[in-house]
Amino acid sequence: MKAVGYKVPGPITENASLVDIDLPRPVAAGHDILVEVMAVSVNPVDYKVRGSSPPADGDWKVLGWDAAGIVREVGSEVTQFKAGDEVYYAGSITRSGTNAQFHLVDARIVGKKPTSLDWAEAAALPLTTLTAWEAMFDRLDVEKPVPGAAAAILIIGGAGGVGSIAIQIARQRTDLTVIATASRPDTQEWVKGLGAHHVIDHSRPLAAQISELGIGAPAFVFSTTHTEKHAADIAELIAPQGRFALIDDPKVFDIMLFKRKAVSIHHELMFTRSIYGTPDMGEQGKILDAMAVLVDDGKIRTTLTRKLSPINAANLKTVHALIESSTSIGKIVLEGF
Repeated sequence: MKAVGYKVPGPITENASLVDIDLPRPVAAGHDILVEVMAVSVNPVDYKVRGSSPPADGDWKVLGWDAAGIVREVGSEVTQFKAGDEVYYAGSITRSGTNAQFHLVDARIVGKKPTSLDWAEAAALPLTTLTAWEAMFDRLDVEKPVPGAAAAILIIGGAGGVGSIAIQIARQRTDLTVIATASRPDTQEWVKGLGAHHVIDHSRPLAAQISELGIGAPAFVFSTTHTEKHAADIAELIAPQGRFALIDDPKVFDIMLFKRKAVSIHHELMFTRSIYGTPDMGEQGKILDAMAVLVDDGKIRTTLTRKLSPINAANLKTVHALIESSTSIGKIVLEGF
Protein backbone atom coordinates (compact mmCIF):
# COMPACT_ATOMS: atom_id res chain seq x y z
CA MET A 1 0.00 0.00 0.00
CA LYS A 2 1.06 3.60 -0.54
CA ALA A 3 2.12 5.60 2.52
CA VAL A 4 4.19 8.62 3.55
CA GLY A 5 6.81 8.36 6.29
CA TYR A 6 10.28 9.23 7.52
CA LYS A 7 13.21 7.59 9.26
CA VAL A 8 15.05 10.58 10.73
CA PRO A 9 13.23 13.45 12.45
CA GLY A 10 14.04 16.92 11.18
CA PRO A 11 12.82 20.17 9.64
CA ILE A 12 10.26 20.04 6.84
CA THR A 13 12.80 21.65 4.47
CA GLU A 14 14.90 18.44 4.46
CA ASN A 15 14.29 16.10 1.52
CA ALA A 16 13.96 13.12 3.85
CA SER A 17 11.48 14.82 6.21
CA LEU A 18 8.58 13.06 4.46
CA VAL A 19 8.98 10.38 1.80
CA ASP A 20 6.60 8.40 -0.43
CA ILE A 21 6.95 4.72 0.53
CA ASP A 22 5.27 1.34 0.09
CA LEU A 23 4.27 -0.77 3.11
CA PRO A 24 2.45 -4.09 3.65
CA ARG A 25 -1.32 -3.83 4.05
CA PRO A 26 -2.27 -4.45 7.73
CA VAL A 27 -4.81 -7.04 8.93
CA ALA A 28 -7.56 -6.29 11.47
CA ALA A 29 -7.76 -8.31 14.70
CA GLY A 30 -9.29 -7.92 18.16
CA HIS A 31 -10.81 -4.46 18.72
CA ASP A 32 -9.29 -3.08 15.50
CA ILE A 33 -10.92 -2.16 12.22
CA LEU A 34 -9.01 -1.76 8.96
CA VAL A 35 -9.97 1.49 7.24
CA GLU A 36 -9.33 2.42 3.62
CA VAL A 37 -8.27 6.04 4.08
CA MET A 38 -10.05 8.50 1.80
CA ALA A 39 -8.90 11.80 3.36
CA VAL A 40 -6.64 13.03 6.15
CA SER A 41 -6.03 16.37 7.82
CA VAL A 42 -2.88 17.77 9.41
CA ASN A 43 -2.61 19.03 13.00
CA PRO A 44 0.21 20.61 15.01
CA VAL A 45 0.93 17.20 16.56
CA ASP A 46 2.04 16.01 13.10
CA TYR A 47 4.90 18.49 12.78
CA LYS A 48 5.82 18.25 16.47
CA VAL A 49 6.30 14.47 16.19
CA ARG A 50 8.01 14.76 12.79
CA GLY A 51 10.56 17.19 14.18
CA SER A 52 11.48 15.27 17.32
CA SER A 53 10.43 11.63 17.35
CA PRO A 54 12.44 8.90 15.57
CA PRO A 55 10.81 5.57 14.68
CA ALA A 56 10.87 3.24 17.67
CA ASP A 57 12.25 0.30 15.68
CA GLY A 58 14.38 2.19 13.17
CA ASP A 59 11.85 1.48 10.43
CA TRP A 60 9.54 3.99 8.74
CA LYS A 61 7.40 6.23 10.94
CA VAL A 62 4.02 7.14 9.46
CA LEU A 63 2.29 10.26 10.76
CA GLY A 64 -1.33 11.38 10.60
CA TRP A 65 -4.13 11.13 13.14
CA ASP A 66 -7.23 12.52 11.46
CA ALA A 67 -8.94 10.38 8.85
CA ALA A 68 -12.19 9.62 7.10
CA GLY A 69 -12.62 6.40 5.21
CA ILE A 70 -14.36 3.07 4.61
CA VAL A 71 -14.17 0.03 6.89
CA ARG A 72 -12.70 -2.90 4.95
CA GLU A 73 -12.10 -5.45 7.74
CA VAL A 74 -13.20 -5.83 11.38
CA GLY A 75 -11.48 -7.64 14.24
CA SER A 76 -13.12 -10.49 16.13
CA GLU A 77 -14.12 -8.26 19.06
CA VAL A 78 -15.67 -5.46 16.98
CA THR A 79 -19.47 -5.24 17.15
CA GLN A 80 -20.24 -1.60 16.26
CA PHE A 81 -18.91 -1.60 12.67
CA LYS A 82 -18.99 -3.80 9.59
CA ALA A 83 -17.21 -3.76 6.26
CA GLY A 84 -18.49 -0.93 4.09
CA ASP A 85 -19.28 1.49 6.93
CA GLU A 86 -18.11 5.08 6.47
CA VAL A 87 -16.20 6.37 9.50
CA TYR A 88 -14.07 9.21 10.83
CA TYR A 89 -11.62 9.28 13.74
CA ALA A 90 -8.40 10.69 15.22
CA GLY A 91 -6.46 7.50 16.01
CA SER A 92 -3.78 6.96 18.64
CA ILE A 93 -0.42 8.70 18.89
CA THR A 94 1.19 5.41 20.00
CA ARG A 95 0.34 3.65 16.72
CA SER A 96 1.20 4.03 13.04
CA GLY A 97 -0.63 6.97 11.49
CA THR A 98 -3.26 7.65 8.85
CA ASN A 99 -0.94 8.84 6.06
CA ALA A 100 -1.40 5.43 4.43
CA GLN A 101 -3.92 3.79 2.11
CA PHE A 102 -5.04 1.36 4.82
CA HIS A 103 -4.98 2.03 8.54
CA LEU A 104 -5.66 0.03 11.71
CA VAL A 105 -7.56 1.79 14.49
CA ASP A 106 -9.32 0.68 17.66
CA ALA A 107 -13.05 0.69 16.86
CA ARG A 108 -13.90 2.18 20.27
CA ILE A 109 -12.45 5.58 19.32
CA VAL A 110 -14.13 5.73 15.91
CA GLY A 111 -17.38 7.47 14.94
CA LYS A 112 -19.82 7.10 12.07
CA LYS A 113 -19.00 9.73 9.43
CA PRO A 114 -21.54 12.57 9.11
CA THR A 115 -23.64 11.65 6.08
CA SER A 116 -23.95 15.27 4.95
CA LEU A 117 -20.18 15.75 4.58
CA ASP A 118 -17.79 14.53 1.91
CA TRP A 119 -14.56 12.78 2.84
CA ALA A 120 -12.46 15.93 3.10
CA GLU A 121 -15.05 17.85 5.11
CA ALA A 122 -15.33 14.95 7.57
CA ALA A 123 -11.57 14.43 7.91
CA ALA A 124 -11.20 18.02 9.13
CA LEU A 125 -13.15 17.35 12.31
CA PRO A 126 -12.16 14.40 14.56
CA LEU A 127 -9.02 15.45 16.46
CA THR A 128 -10.14 19.01 17.01
CA THR A 129 -13.66 17.94 17.97
CA LEU A 130 -12.37 15.51 20.59
CA THR A 131 -9.90 18.07 21.94
CA ALA A 132 -12.46 20.86 22.24
CA TRP A 133 -15.25 18.64 23.57
CA GLU A 134 -13.07 16.99 26.22
CA ALA A 135 -11.55 20.31 27.23
CA MET A 136 -14.93 21.93 27.78
CA PHE A 137 -16.98 19.10 29.25
CA ASP A 138 -14.43 16.73 30.85
CA ARG A 139 -11.77 19.22 32.00
CA LEU A 140 -13.43 22.65 32.43
CA ASP A 141 -16.81 21.15 33.38
CA VAL A 142 -18.49 24.15 31.77
CA GLU A 143 -21.96 22.96 32.74
CA LYS A 144 -21.08 23.63 36.39
CA PRO A 145 -21.22 27.42 37.09
CA VAL A 146 -18.45 29.32 38.87
CA PRO A 147 -20.00 31.39 41.71
CA GLY A 148 -20.01 35.09 40.87
CA ALA A 149 -18.34 34.66 37.50
CA ALA A 150 -19.67 35.70 34.12
CA ALA A 151 -21.14 32.68 32.33
CA ALA A 152 -18.57 33.10 29.58
CA ILE A 153 -15.66 31.28 27.99
CA LEU A 154 -12.60 32.91 26.44
CA ILE A 155 -11.14 30.82 23.60
CA ILE A 156 -7.59 31.89 22.78
CA GLY A 157 -6.70 31.12 19.16
CA GLY A 158 -10.24 31.16 17.82
CA ALA A 159 -9.35 30.79 14.13
CA GLY A 160 -7.17 27.69 14.52
CA GLY A 161 -8.41 24.15 14.07
CA VAL A 162 -9.36 23.56 17.70
CA GLY A 163 -10.63 27.09 18.28
CA SER A 164 -12.83 26.93 15.18
CA ILE A 165 -14.72 23.88 16.40
CA ALA A 166 -14.66 24.94 20.08
CA ILE A 167 -16.57 28.14 19.25
CA GLN A 168 -19.28 26.11 17.52
CA ILE A 169 -19.53 23.49 20.26
CA ALA A 170 -19.80 26.18 22.92
CA ARG A 171 -22.58 27.91 20.99
CA GLN A 172 -24.54 24.74 20.29
CA ARG A 173 -24.04 22.81 23.53
CA THR A 174 -23.92 25.57 26.19
CA ASP A 175 -25.50 28.90 27.08
CA LEU A 176 -22.10 30.53 27.60
CA THR A 177 -21.11 33.86 26.12
CA VAL A 178 -18.30 32.98 23.72
CA ILE A 179 -15.31 35.31 23.46
CA ALA A 180 -12.70 34.35 20.85
CA THR A 181 -9.34 35.86 20.02
CA ALA A 182 -8.14 36.67 16.50
CA SER A 183 -5.64 39.29 15.32
CA ARG A 184 -6.19 39.75 11.57
CA PRO A 185 -9.25 41.00 9.69
CA ASP A 186 -9.70 37.64 7.92
CA THR A 187 -9.42 35.59 11.11
CA GLN A 188 -11.72 37.98 12.97
CA GLU A 189 -14.38 37.56 10.29
CA TRP A 190 -13.90 33.78 10.40
CA VAL A 191 -14.54 33.50 14.15
CA LYS A 192 -17.53 35.87 13.93
CA GLY A 193 -18.96 33.64 11.23
CA LEU A 194 -18.56 30.62 13.51
CA GLY A 195 -20.71 32.30 16.16
CA ALA A 196 -18.41 34.07 18.62
CA HIS A 197 -20.34 36.72 20.56
CA HIS A 198 -17.23 38.87 20.99
CA VAL A 199 -13.84 38.92 19.25
CA ILE A 200 -10.72 40.40 20.85
CA ASP A 201 -7.17 40.77 19.52
CA HIS A 202 -4.57 38.44 21.03
CA SER A 203 -1.76 40.65 19.73
CA ARG A 204 -2.79 43.17 22.41
CA PRO A 205 -3.16 42.70 26.19
CA LEU A 206 -6.20 40.50 26.81
CA ALA A 207 -7.27 41.55 30.30
CA ALA A 208 -8.02 45.16 29.35
CA GLN A 209 -10.05 44.06 26.34
CA ILE A 210 -12.11 41.66 28.48
CA SER A 211 -12.75 44.45 30.98
CA GLU A 212 -13.95 46.73 28.16
CA LEU A 213 -16.64 44.21 27.20
CA GLY A 214 -18.41 44.98 30.46
CA ILE A 215 -19.67 41.44 31.01
CA GLY A 216 -17.55 40.62 34.06
CA ALA A 217 -14.76 38.12 34.61
CA PRO A 218 -15.19 34.92 32.57
CA ALA A 219 -15.64 31.66 34.43
CA PHE A 220 -13.64 29.70 31.85
CA VAL A 221 -10.56 30.17 29.66
CA PHE A 222 -9.51 27.69 26.98
CA SER A 223 -6.06 28.41 25.54
CA THR A 224 -5.20 26.61 22.31
CA THR A 225 -1.94 28.40 21.50
CA HIS A 226 0.78 30.72 22.87
CA THR A 227 -0.23 30.09 26.48
CA GLU A 228 3.20 31.17 27.70
CA LYS A 229 2.67 34.62 26.18
CA HIS A 230 -0.81 35.08 27.68
CA ALA A 231 -0.49 33.42 31.10
CA ALA A 232 -0.25 36.62 33.16
CA ASP A 233 -3.19 38.16 31.30
CA ILE A 234 -5.27 35.02 31.81
CA ALA A 235 -4.56 35.10 35.55
CA GLU A 236 -5.69 38.71 35.66
CA LEU A 237 -8.88 38.38 33.61
CA ILE A 238 -10.29 35.04 34.82
CA ALA A 239 -12.84 34.97 37.66
CA PRO A 240 -11.88 33.84 41.17
CA GLN A 241 -12.32 30.05 41.35
CA GLY A 242 -12.44 29.97 37.57
CA ARG A 243 -11.24 27.06 35.47
CA PHE A 244 -8.47 27.23 32.87
CA ALA A 245 -7.56 24.61 30.24
CA LEU A 246 -4.63 24.55 27.84
CA ILE A 247 -3.56 22.23 25.04
CA ASP A 248 -0.19 23.60 23.93
CA ASP A 249 3.27 23.05 25.41
CA PRO A 250 4.57 26.24 27.06
CA LYS A 251 8.30 26.06 27.80
CA VAL A 252 7.74 28.18 30.91
CA PHE A 253 4.51 28.26 32.89
CA ASP A 254 4.18 29.98 36.28
CA ILE A 255 1.40 28.16 38.08
CA MET A 256 1.71 30.53 41.06
CA LEU A 257 0.06 33.28 38.99
CA PHE A 258 -3.23 31.47 39.59
CA LYS A 259 -2.97 30.62 43.30
CA ARG A 260 -4.55 33.79 44.73
CA LYS A 261 -7.72 33.21 42.71
CA ALA A 262 -7.74 29.44 43.37
CA VAL A 263 -7.99 28.86 39.63
CA SER A 264 -7.95 25.19 38.63
CA ILE A 265 -5.66 24.36 35.71
CA HIS A 266 -6.38 21.51 33.33
CA HIS A 267 -4.29 19.95 30.58
CA GLU A 268 -6.20 18.43 27.68
CA LEU A 269 -4.71 15.76 25.44
CA MET A 270 -7.23 13.82 23.39
CA PHE A 271 -4.74 10.94 23.01
CA THR A 272 -4.71 10.19 26.76
CA ARG A 273 -7.61 7.74 26.62
CA SER A 274 -6.06 5.69 23.80
CA ILE A 275 -2.51 5.87 25.18
CA TYR A 276 -3.57 4.33 28.49
CA GLY A 277 -6.51 2.27 27.29
CA THR A 278 -8.69 3.92 29.91
CA PRO A 279 -11.97 2.20 30.80
CA ASP A 280 -13.86 5.11 29.22
CA MET A 281 -11.96 5.26 25.93
CA GLY A 282 -15.21 4.40 24.16
CA GLU A 283 -16.43 7.89 25.06
CA GLN A 284 -14.47 9.18 22.08
CA GLY A 285 -16.55 7.16 19.66
CA LYS A 286 -19.68 8.53 21.36
CA ILE A 287 -18.42 12.12 21.08
CA LEU A 288 -17.76 11.71 17.37
CA ASP A 289 -21.22 10.20 16.88
CA ALA A 290 -22.76 13.14 18.75
CA MET A 291 -20.83 15.56 16.55
CA ALA A 292 -22.07 13.76 13.43
CA VAL A 293 -25.67 14.36 14.56
CA LEU A 294 -24.97 18.07 15.14
CA VAL A 295 -23.39 18.34 11.69
CA ASP A 296 -26.16 16.45 9.91
CA ASP A 297 -28.75 18.60 11.71
CA GLY A 298 -27.05 21.70 10.28
CA LYS A 299 -25.98 23.03 13.68
CA ILE A 300 -22.21 22.71 13.20
CA ARG A 301 -20.24 23.06 9.98
CA THR A 302 -16.92 21.63 8.93
CA THR A 303 -13.83 23.73 9.58
CA LEU A 304 -12.23 22.73 6.27
CA THR A 305 -10.72 25.76 4.53
CA ARG A 306 -8.32 24.21 2.00
CA LYS A 307 -8.01 20.87 0.22
CA LEU A 308 -5.06 19.31 -1.62
CA SER A 309 -4.88 16.09 -3.64
CA PRO A 310 -3.42 13.50 -3.66
CA ILE A 311 -2.10 12.37 -0.27
CA ASN A 312 1.64 12.26 -0.95
CA ALA A 313 4.92 13.53 0.48
CA ALA A 314 5.02 16.71 -1.59
CA ASN A 315 1.55 17.85 -0.56
CA LEU A 316 2.06 16.86 3.08
CA LYS A 317 5.27 18.92 3.15
CA THR A 318 3.34 21.94 1.89
CA VAL A 319 0.68 21.53 4.58
CA HIS A 320 3.19 20.88 7.39
CA ALA A 321 4.94 24.13 6.52
CA LEU A 322 1.64 26.04 6.55
CA ILE A 323 0.58 24.61 9.92
CA GLU A 324 4.01 25.37 11.43
CA SER A 325 3.68 29.00 10.33
CA SER A 326 0.71 29.45 12.74
CA THR A 327 -1.07 31.57 10.13
CA SER A 328 -3.53 29.02 8.74
CA ILE A 329 -7.28 29.30 9.33
CA GLY A 330 -9.41 26.28 10.17
CA LYS A 331 -8.23 22.92 8.82
CA ILE A 332 -6.29 21.82 5.74
CA VAL A 333 -7.14 18.40 4.31
CA LEU A 334 -5.53 16.04 1.80
CA GLU A 335 -7.75 13.67 -0.17
CA GLY A 336 -7.12 10.49 -2.16
CA PHE A 337 -4.07 8.40 -2.94
